[in-house]
Amino acid sequence: MADTTLKSVGGFLARQGILVAFAVFMIGFALANERFVDIDNILGVIRSSAILGVMALGVTFVVISGNLDLSVGSMMSFSTIVVLDLHDKIGPELAIPAMFGMTLALGALIGFLVGYLRLNSLIVTLGMLSAIHGLTLTYSGGKNMDIDDKQGTWFGFFGQDEVLGMPVPILIFVLLAAVLTMLLAKTPFGRKVYAVGGNGVAATFSGIPRARTVFFCYIISSFCVATAGLIQASRSLGSQNTVGQGLELEVLAAVILGGASLLGGSGTVIKTVIGVLILGFIQNGLLLIGLEFYFQYVVTWAIIILAVWLDIAVKRGHLWSPIA
Repeated sequence: MADTTLKSVGGFLARQGILVAFAVFMIGFALANERFVDIDNILGVIRSSAILGVMALGVTFVVISGNLDLSVGSMMSFSTIVVLDLHDKIGPELAIPAMFGMTLALGALIGFLVGYLRLNSLIVTLGMLSAIHGLTLTYSGGKNMDIDDKQGTWFGFFGQDEVLGMPVPILIFVLLAAVLTMLLAKTPFGRKVYAVGGNGVAATFSGIPRARTVFFCYIISSFCVATAGLIQASRSLGSQNTVGQGLELEVLAAVILGGASLLGGSGTVIKTVIGVLILGFIQNGLLLIGLEFYFQYVVTWAIIILAVWLDIAVKRGHLWSPIA
């Protein structure tokens, strides 16, 4: 009886442990600082998490398909710098679609290498992380970018304005999450993504175009990165050329926290949104209780380890390895 109870508790923690931990964190932060549950603070956290969240939505497709994308941080830096630079040269009306086109081209390149050439996604995207970072520095000449006439442009709408009292970045995040939820859950393409990630060989023998499915997962990811770059550039109307550096790990942490398996074949967009909010509120709570911002990096690392451990535990049915 004791063993059965222990296994039941272990199974529950393996499936829902991260939500239990999140609830404990939330209660602890609320008790430590009453500002944590203030509506302005809550909206502020969601707004500041929107950029990370938009990127995580696209990476969800990549991870479910059984692959990784570690290039999203440097790609976001590239899209941000490009749209700011082109804003003053050709105007925002042309700069925005031009930036999206360039970013989608990078996503298409990665999708071709991983999908059609069957190269390892970890190696490809890790290499592209460095390559795109170098491309960003080359494009910008190693300099940061700023819009010259910040008062005379409507470009700040995407990152600074509100619609019906709701910040535009949150609206973009919510709208994109809704569209991608429908795409993943209600369309043949979404079912193909799950099939390819669950068992790529079986999917191929079933007539599912694995290469094309993976290719379009990276296209979706790059579109989300371009959207995040647009929000980032619009929010400050200027940016460092390393603005996205390191975000790839936070994005991956949010996706895994949301329940997407690194082994592929499982995960949802809605749960990724929850994962993003978990990271955002934990980081905000740490700041409110007086911890320095750089402590967040340690916490993020610990969260990644915990999430991967729980993911593997769900697959094998035990929190601990039976060999140990």
